[in-house]
Amino acid sequence: MEQVVIIGTGCAGLTAAIYTARANLAPLVLTGTQPGGLLTTTSIVENFPGFPEGIDGFELMQNLQKQAQRFGARISFGNLDSVDFSGHPLKLVVDGDPILTKTVIVATGSSPRRLGLDSEALLEKVGVTYCATCDGALPQFRNQPLVVVGGGDSALEEATYLTRFASEVYLVHRRDSFRASVIMQERALKNPKIKPIWNSVVTEVLDVAQKKVTGVKLKNITTGETSTLACAGVFVAVGHVPNTAVFGGALEVEPNGYLKLQGGTRTNIPGVFAAGDVADSVYRQAITAAGTGCAAAIEAERFLGEETENY
Repeated sequence: MEQVVIIGTGCAGLTAAIYTARANLAPLVLTGTQPGGLLTTTSIVENFPGFPEGIDGFELMQNLQKQAQRFGARISFGNLDSVDFSGHPLKLVVDGDPILTKTVIVATGSSPRRLGLDSEALLEKVGVTYCATCDGALPQFRNQPLVVVGGGDSALEEATYLTRFASEVYLVHRRDSFRASVIMQERALKNPKIKPIWNSVVTEVLDVAQKKVTGVKLKNITTGETSTLACAGVFVAVGHVPNTAVFGGALEVEPNGYLKLQGGTRTNIPGVFAAGDVADSVYRQAITAAGTGCAAAIEAERFLGEETENY
């Protein structure tokens, strides 16, 4: 039987692995479908402490994995099929094989909603991005026109943040009014660098042939009119989807779909803890994910220390 199984190898999961491994718990860490998490899709990370020149996202995650393995964490390239949290020990099915464990740390993260365009996928990491605070300050975006797609708080926050670097920010929204909070709308609409484009959707990101973003094709959904808008980057901010489907309702979630915490990193199931973006709809940063990964590891260790009471 395992002491700790960690589901996910992003910043939260690997930080939890480092802490539980150093506590001699020999955690089993499941990579899932995206080893290293979303940060591996970022070309350079400039806001993670300790790297004054920035670091490649994939390299950062490799370093975290090596650090966890140094202390005895075991990395398994497996996918979680299902769980049974109805009793103890906790039961997982991974690639068809059952695993019993005393504790679980859920660090499955969240996935950005995409526009669903072929050109969007082909230009990801070379001008199409899903995180302004991660990528907005990169040289390729400085003093250039940028496009943000969306109309909620996240989109307006991203657009406002990008005005620090961009020459102008076009905010493309499919409706004639934003869904964001009043204060965010006021802040964005008062910013002279932000230019709303109403009732419009992006139908194509240009230019795949050049392997870089040079603009977008737009369609006005009210008039049907099409147009082309020049830009150096497209920031998609139409929301995130927490990766919770595999738990099949075994874990309680908030109305927005993120895991509901009972205090600290505890879920509604004793012995199951959650860390990172799967339980964070607010910050969604690498450093906050790492912090909650640390917290979940400490709480799991304490839970195991009280094993006679828990089993």
